[in-house]
Amino acid sequence: MRRTAPVITAFVTGVVVTISFFFNEQTTFIGQIQSGILIWVTIIFGMSLALGMVSITRVNFNKVKRRQEGWPYSLLVIISVFVMAIPSALPVSWSPLFGRNEGSIYYWLWTRISEPMMATMFAMLAFYIASAAYRAFRARSTESTLLLLTAVVVMLSRIPMGEWFLRLFHPSLPDWINIYIMNGFNLSVQRGIIIGAALGAASMSLRIILGIERTYMGKG
Repeated sequence: MRRTAPVITAFVTGVVVTISFFFNEQTTFIGQIQSGILIWVTIIFGMSLALGMVSITRVNFNKVKRRQEGWPYSLLVIISVFVMAIPSALPVSWSPLFGRNEGSIYYWLWTRISEPMMATMFAMLAFYIASAAYRAFRARSTESTLLLLTAVVVMLSRIPMGEWFLRLFHPSLPDWINIYIMNGFNLSVQRGIIIGAALGAASMSLRIILGIERTYMGKG
């Protein structure tokens, strides 16, 4: 029953949502069922966040309790989770420091600590990306040479100094690069990838609805 009930729930929910997509959600009963299911999805998503908070607290608390390697970082995680979560969940009517508006504790921590740390992390990633680009763009073959030339032209058109340099050859050259490369070749490849990903998602959804794919229950 522990394995059958989730499979039946996934099958019924998937079939109902798929069929109700073709009906008006305002005037038909099956369309209203879809709206109800989507509301439940939002509720379950919120509950999963609370469950995740409990799980990350429990795991890191055990590491701190047993003084495992890296336990100070776990202690910092626990403090960060509660310092960010509790003031943001309290009503603003109690104090202007609560909630997530400007001037609140959450807003101060987000803008003064979280955002600078994210900016630092992405700035460090730029060096790794540059290293990966150097290895990928070495002209070993015709394809890699074409990739190298395209990357150089696109990067030049995306930075002010490069755009100025390209305009020395023709005033509209950066615009042509943007039209023919970014909105032409690049966009067509992106659409192909999106279509492939959509087909993969549809295939995976069908496998879940039919009970073939059961990894969401923790087992294959």
